[in-house]
Amino acid sequence: MSGCCDDSCAVEALREKQRGTLLSVLSINLAMFLIIVVAAMYGKSTALFADSLDNLGDALTYALSLYAVTRENATKAKVALFKGFLILFAAIAVLVQIVYHIMVPTVPVFEIMGAFSLLGLIANSICLYLLWRHRNEDVNMSSVWECSRNDIVINISVFVAAGAVWITESGWPDILVAIALVWLLMRSSIRVITSARQELRAAT
Repeated sequence: MSGCCDDSCAVEALREKQRGTLLSVLSINLAMFLIIVVAAMYGKSTALFADSLDNLGDALTYALSLYAVTRENATKAKVALFKGFLILFAAIAVLVQIVYHIMVPTVPVFEIMGAFSLLGLIANSICLYLLWRHRNEDVNMSSVWECSRNDIVINISVFVAAGAVWITESGWPDILVAIALVWLLMRSSIRVITSARQELRAAT
């Protein structure tokens, strides 16, 4: 009788599936960060910059999640906790950009905002599809799912902001959407950090 029918083999098979998915979404998010951060700088969009930082944060998150896949629950909880603080750092970085653009007003290039937010939406929809089956497996994959779900909201928000910039010929829609994204990132970071702390207490 094959030894691959026991619990340990089932766990290893699950971990292999998780690793494969994480490698895929890591590659997608790293590529999207490099593309969108250049577009955000060229297009002078704070909301698009928030989107690019979110992709970078996700790439780091997936890399950490790859490390945690084969670790015990306590380690997974610690990694999830660190991921929560990464999301918080991204929120603070966007907040700094908001303050700068309020002090130095600019009108973003709405065509760039719209085009690259749609590109990001396509990429992140693929990631969300890949991660769907893993969302309830453990705290590590649950926090990854949380990040991916945020991405979809951010992409749609940036696209809406692009339309508002086009209509108003003002940079304020970009700033207002960026403020909303800061709130979303803060809320997400608190949720991930709280969940990770609960898991860490339970594991120790």
